[in-house]
Amino acid sequence: MSIEKVRSNDQANGLRIMKNQNPVKVISVTGGKGGVGKSNITVNIAISLAEIGKKVMIMDADLGLANIDIMLGLRVKRNLSHVIKGECSLDDVILDGPKGIKIIPASSGTKEMAQLSEMEHAGLIRAFSDLSEQIDVLIVDTAAGIADNVISFAQASQDLLVIVCDEPTSITDAYALIKILSTDHGLFRFRIVANMVRTTNEGRELFAKLTKVTDQFLDVALDYVGAVPFDENVRKSVRKQQALVTLYPNSTASVAMKHIAAKIVDWPIPRSAKGNIEFFMERLVQGGILD
Repeated sequence: MSIEKVRSNDQANGLRIMKNQNPVKVISVTGGKGGVGKSNITVNIAISLAEIGKKVMIMDADLGLANIDIMLGLRVKRNLSHVIKGECSLDDVILDGPKGIKIIPASSGTKEMAQLSEMEHAGLIRAFSDLSEQIDVLIVDTAAGIADNVISFAQASQDLLVIVCDEPTSITDAYALIKILSTDHGLFRFRIVANMVRTTNEGRELFAKLTKVTDQFLDVALDYVGAVPFDENVRKSVRKQQALVTLYPNSTASVAMKHIAAKIVDWPIPRSAKGNIEFFMERLVQGGILD
C-alpha cells in the first residue's frame, strides 16, 4: 500500500522525545535479515544528517554482534554491557564519531547481551533517562531478524526504516518483520529503502514487489524513501574503516544516502507516544518538565 493510505490516528504512532523542549527524531533501522547493508546505511545517513547541521546519535542495538564502532575504526573502552551491569552510566560509554556524531556502542560476541531478559532490556531502555547529550536525531541500528529486542526498539521509535535488497530472502524476511510488527504490535507505517540496486527503476520495482504482498495480506502503509545503488566504493570504505560519505562523498551511493538524509529532516515528529514501552528515554520524552 502506498503512503497515501493513512489512518486518522497515524500521527499518534511513534514516540515524541523532548530535551529542553526541543523535539528529537527517533528512527530504528532494520532489515529482517542480515547482510542487507543496514549498519552501513545507518552510519552514512547519520553523518549526512550531521553535515546539514543536525546533532545525531547512533545507538548500536545489535546487542550481541555490534559493529558500528568497528566500521568507523573507533576504540571502545566501555559499552552497553557495562551499563547493563551497572558499572557505568550511558553517558560514560558514548563515543565521538565523524562530523560530531555520537555513538553508543554495544558488545560483540557476548551471548548474554544477545539474550537479555525482558527486565534487563527494559532496564537498558530506562538507562536513557540519564542521558545528558543534546541531540536532534537518534538512529537505532537494530539486530537482524525478529528477536524481542528488535521488536522493542521498533515499537519505541517514531519511524521504522526497513532496508531491503533484491533477493528473495530479503523480501521474504522484510515481509515477515512487517507482518509481525503490524499484526502483533499495531505498527502501521513502514519506510522502505532499496539497497544495492543496479538502477533507480530496479529500486522502485523492488518496492512494488513488497507492496504487492503487503497490499494483499496486511493493513499497512509503506513509504518508498529511495534507492541506494550498488557501489564498489562501499566495500573500499568498509575495509578502510571510514564512512562512505566521508571517504567518497561524490560516489553514487553517497549521493543517494545524502538524499535520504534530506528526506528524513522533513519527517514529522508525532505529538504523542504509543506502544508498550513508552518510558523509552523517559527524561527526554517528558523534557524534564512534566509535573
